[in-house]
Amino acid sequence: MPDPKAKVGVVGCGNISGVYIKRSRIFSAFEIVACADAIMERAKAKAAEHSIPKVCTVDELLADPEIAIVLNLTIPKAHGEIALAALKAGKSVYNEKPLALTREEAKKMLALAKGKKLRIGCAPDTFLGAGLQTCRKLIDDGWIGRPVAATAFMLGHGPENWHPDPETFYQPGAGPMFDMGPYYLTSLIHLIGPVKRVTGCAKITFPERTIGSQPKAGTKFKVTTPTHVVGIMEFENGAVGSIITSFDVWACELPRIEIYGTAGTLSCPDPNTFGGPVRLRRAGANEWREVPLSHGYAEQSRGVGLADMAVGIRNGRPHRANSELAYHVLDIMQSFLDSSKKGRTLDMASACKQPAPLPLELADGAVDE
Repeated sequence: MPDPKAKVGVVGCGNISGVYIKRSRIFSAFEIVACADAIMERAKAKAAEHSIPKVCTVDELLADPEIAIVLNLTIPKAHGEIALAALKAGKSVYNEKPLALTREEAKKMLALAKGKKLRIGCAPDTFLGAGLQTCRKLIDDGWIGRPVAATAFMLGHGPENWHPDPETFYQPGAGPMFDMGPYYLTSLIHLIGPVKRVTGCAKITFPERTIGSQPKAGTKFKVTTPTHVVGIMEFENGAVGSIITSFDVWACELPRIEIYGTAGTLSCPDPNTFGGPVRLRRAGANEWREVPLSHGYAEQSRGVGLADMAVGIRNGRPHRANSELAYHVLDIMQSFLDSSKKGRTLDMASACKQPAPLPLELADGAVDE
């Protein structure tokens, strides 16, 4: 009987790869059988650490007939290049976020996948976790009435005091919006639906930064992408949302995501996590109520989106962390920056379907068939 698990090869063996590989062992839909990196020693070390059977160059991995899906965990500027190479080699691909650095590169990916009847998936898949799935069920079941507005906030002072290579976070294709915005925007689309038009305002507050972490402590570098980005969104269903992402703020006490409805308010968990807490305050209530999580995947579960895609490929059903969703998120983020430069509201050229919620009572490591 053929093995039902899709064979996956990892390209990019940096920090995040260890999380994916470790958690991949719980999923019944796929298994990681090979890894590759531009630095071969890094690939060998990761394979040894996690007992991965194959270590190879990127070209060798793409040529391997056993591998059906490439898990692309390269740095953001390589996402498009590696994804296009994988698709050309006849393999579906699951990218870390963002989907690509530009709309043009992403459109090439989507067109190639469609022509070859291949799949593209993209992080984040945290919206498939227990916290945000519980929020979706509360909204769908009418606990806050009709959503009328939403807010999302990610404010801090950037990664230069803890990340060993922080410079890339301050270049085009990164910054707080492209680095962290996908978590928040994907969550909002999951909870409310796609966006119709946007207005943005963006700036660089500190044009030069100093690294405070080793091994480059004291090194100065130039900032070339906005580090404080404010966006206003009109959703297709009429709700209005606002988002602020910043690397220019020393401290704040704002919530991560709140959804405001005609019958109450929903306080959502950090969209960079899979769990809770989820809090609800209905119209007329005097205090907030913490809601028990209704779904599984409350712990670190990176890879659930890939598992969902693997099952979708096998059974011919749509997967949730899909290319249309990821492209819409990319388009929204770029539109915030475009709107800021042009000084006017922009209609969205892209759209996507609101992802289907996960069913209740899934076993750990499973998705719906």
